[in-house]
Amino acid sequence: MSPEVYAENLRAAERDLSRADPLMRRLVRRHGPCRLVPDRRRSPYEALVRAVVHQQLHGAAAGRILGRFVEAFPDAGFPGPHAVLAAGEEPLRAAGLSRQKTAAIRDIAAQAVSGVVPVRRGVIARAADEAIVERLTRVRGVGRWTVEMLLIFTLGRLDVLPVDDYGVRKGFSRAAGRDGLVTPRELREIGAAWAPWRSVAAWYCWRAAEDA
Repeated sequence: MSPEVYAENLRAAERDLSRADPLMRRLVRRHGPCRLVPDRRRSPYEALVRAVVHQQLHGAAAGRILGRFVEAFPDAGFPGPHAVLAAGEEPLRAAGLSRQKTAAIRDIAAQAVSGVVPVRRGVIARAADEAIVERLTRVRGVGRWTVEMLLIFTLGRLDVLPVDDYGVRKGFSRAAGRDGLVTPRELREIGAAWAPWRSVAAWYCWRAAEDA
């Protein structure tokens, strides 16, 4: 999908979501056009490594660790799987990665070498979302949420609703005026009305979570 077609789809998503759900209509009016832009330069391998670094960390802390990780491999723009495996655990631990995340990143690298984790987007560009989830969750430390982030922010898939994401649940609950968080099961049922634009709906929920 070209950037131009993607942008046209975002505008269609805003219109359709506004018609389908009064809550979404309010969020579209409040936050304006959706600014969801996938990084088309990033490989699935790199996206998974970055996602693991960011797991359970605030953005600034994760950014510092990721920066040190990349700096440990000065001969590459982003360290490739062969380089990560050859270096062993020490550079990853020195960058501030936990043992669990170090093991996960090294397994991502090993699975990239074996061909399970693609190092080129084209390998899975036409695969169905669930097929990609099934394929990549075989990797250590890679759960459904991590693959959903790849689908949205790397592959540009527009109908992914990460129901386990805290920000999405918080944003929806805040916008809906709920006292507690919506459950993943409830959100999945509610979100059925947002198809085929559930990634865009998630983006608006994330924005709602940031509201003061």
